[in-house]
Amino acid sequence: MSFLLRSLLVVLCLLPVPALAQDYANDEVVVTGSRRSSGSFDESRPVIGLRRPADFAILQVTIVGDTRDREVRRTEILAMVRSAIDLAPKHQVELATGDVVVEPLTTDNYRNLGFTGDGRPDTDRVTFRVKVKLGPNVDGVTARERIRKFLKAVPAVGRAEIRGGDNDLTLSIVGPDKFRGEILDIIAKDSKEISARLGPDYGVELRGLDRPVEWNQVGLTDVFLYVPYNMVVRPKSN
Repeated sequence: MSFLLRSLLVVLCLLPVPALAQDYANDEVVVTGSRRSSGSFDESRPVIGLRRPADFAILQVTIVGDTRDREVRRTEILAMVRSAIDLAPKHQVELATGDVVVEPLTTDNYRNLGFTGDGRPDTDRVTFRVKVKLGPNVDGVTARERIRKFLKAVPAVGRAEIRGGDNDLTLSIVGPDKFRGEILDIIAKDSKEISARLGPDYGVELRGLDRPVEWNQVGLTDVFLYVPYNMVVRPKSN
């Protein structure tokens, strides 16, 4: 092992890791961009990171009702949500809630969905997510078609209706923080190769390796996991 790589590994062991870095070690999170503001840090995504398939393709859907009576309207909407929950296994989809962390939508918690207005008098709506597990035989096109058929199969209740078939798919990944070690290995390898190319008169300094893992969607079903670090090349002092 070269002196540079040994030094980098020692630095990684000594760097303080914020408590937030382990927030998503097991949770499923929605991939819509970087996960948190980087403050004064340069927010440009580094080239080096880990590209891998996402775990789920997700579509956000809404059930809207405009029955005049408020209690009847909300009862119709929730009844339609309950029908969607019952139909989901048959169509090989799952229902979930959450803007960042994704949690299952079940018969135990669906009544906790928050009602919001729909921009018209005497309307309410609830929003949730429909997701499909991606795999060797399930790509983004397959996932979208499966969700489309599912939404079409959910029966209307009263004046309630389901919307969202034209929305863009988003992705989710389970436990992004568990890939931190693999990402740092990739960064260490890259810095070693760059140092070798530059020759003995220059050194490589890495900044920001203590920062949490962040993510972006790249392609239809892939995510890019990275630590937002900076690399600085400077002449070695004599």
